[in-house]
Amino acid sequence: MTLRNGGLFHEKEFWGKNFFIATYDEAGNPDAMNATWGGICDYKKIAVCLSPEHKTVKNILAKKAFTVSMADEKHVIESNYVGMVSANIVPDKLERAGFHTIKSENVDAPIIEELPLILECKLESYDEKTDIMIAEIINVSADESILMDGKIDPAKLSPITLEPVNSAYLKLGEKVGNAFKDGTRLK
Repeated sequence: MTLRNGGLFHEKEFWGKNFFIATYDEAGNPDAMNATWGGICDYKKIAVCLSPEHKTVKNILAKKAFTVSMADEKHVIESNYVGMVSANIVPDKLERAGFHTIKSENVDAPIIEELPLILECKLESYDEKTDIMIAEIINVSADESILMDGKIDPAKLSPITLEPVNSAYLKLGEKVGNAFKDGTRLK
């Protein structure tokens, strides 16, 4: 094993999901950003690290709600564009990317119609010192196109992840083992 920087790695060397965080601003205009560092942190909660200068964060703090989608293989170019462009400069970036939104029935936030998996979230807390935002997941919606036997099929969802060392997006989805089962062979 090679250790660098006294064993410490730069945070950009860790892979992360490619979450789409969508909000409405105070005038009701949809906005979204990409977020890499985050995940499920409790049974019905999600945590994401978002710095306070983002328009999306200001919108979340005002509306107390947002939706989370996973960027997928079909929308790599559009997702990358939304992550590269600030809504402070390009307010209609979702429309320019070809995305369409509808209002969530459960929270005051938009749903991006082209992305097949949606978490509808209600803000619980935000710490500007750590950039950690915690939200309750109010509802999860999945398009029929990504389901198999009533469950989300990762291969059909075809989510992408950011691989920051080489500035690349990778597709996830291939099964490599059985959780809570394969390790029992070592007992």
